[in-house]
Amino acid sequence: MQFFLDDTLKRAWGDRDVFDYLENLQGEVYRAREGRRTFRFRSGDRHYFCKLHTGIGWREVIKNFSQGKMPVFGASNEWLAINRLQQLGIDTLHAVAFGKRGWNPARQKSFLVTEELTGTISLEDVADGWQDSPPAPGDKRRLIEVVARIARTMHGAGMNHRDFYLCHLLMAQSEADEGSSAARVEIPADPRLYLVDLHRAQMRAKVPTRWRIKDLAGIYFSALDAGLTRNDRLRFLRSYFDAPLREVLRDHDRLLRRVAQRALRLYQRDFGRLPRHL
Repeated sequence: MQFFLDDTLKRAWGDRDVFDYLENLQGEVYRAREGRRTFRFRSGDRHYFCKLHTGIGWREVIKNFSQGKMPVFGASNEWLAINRLQQLGIDTLHAVAFGKRGWNPARQKSFLVTEELTGTISLEDVADGWQDSPPAPGDKRRLIEVVARIARTMHGAGMNHRDFYLCHLLMAQSEADEGSSAARVEIPADPRLYLVDLHRAQMRAKVPTRWRIKDLAGIYFSALDAGLTRNDRLRFLRSYFDAPLREVLRDHDRLLRRVAQRALRLYQRDFGRLPRHL
């Protein structure tokens, strides 16, 4: 069994069996599917999110493998990913509790508890409406460079997200901006972005090309309606590869074409058409 509990929850929960306690804890359920439940709860004066895994069963394991997918067996993956991002200096969730018990991966029980992340807005919401009402060039430039730097750092360390979309990047807001509409949100001079939803992340010595393409296509797909210009896309590439544009376009032409093709396929699959503006 693996187990971690921060001091605040240790004091609050005492000698309880944490696995049993969380299984019976009532809270605001955000997602519930076979073998996994995500809910929000309060302890003391703080709010938390818990992802509780009770095992997906061998049928689901075999189904995932038959489809060429790596199944997510429990909370371990996200726990390790959060810790890895923190080591890399990338802002993410703050994990305060983790536990895993059982050797059978299809029946293994595990949980991950994170502090609620408040005062943030997703980049998907920030960019909503940019196509018709573009932000100040400097605001957009700063966000593009921060997103590119996160992707570069993550991939350079052998980690890929697998769900790398704008909705999983949360921008910290000032108190004055909290609750404002996305159109009125001020982009800080040094935007702070939190990378979240890490339960499918993978970590290796080096990110394979197919998974690098998936991440880059995901972030591009989710920004196709954000009114990005050619210069915006080139700025992202220059920052992501940390190299002169001429060198990037010469050395990575095939990879970039595959990224663009995959992003457009995703868009056509979801919307039944190609983007109106490229």
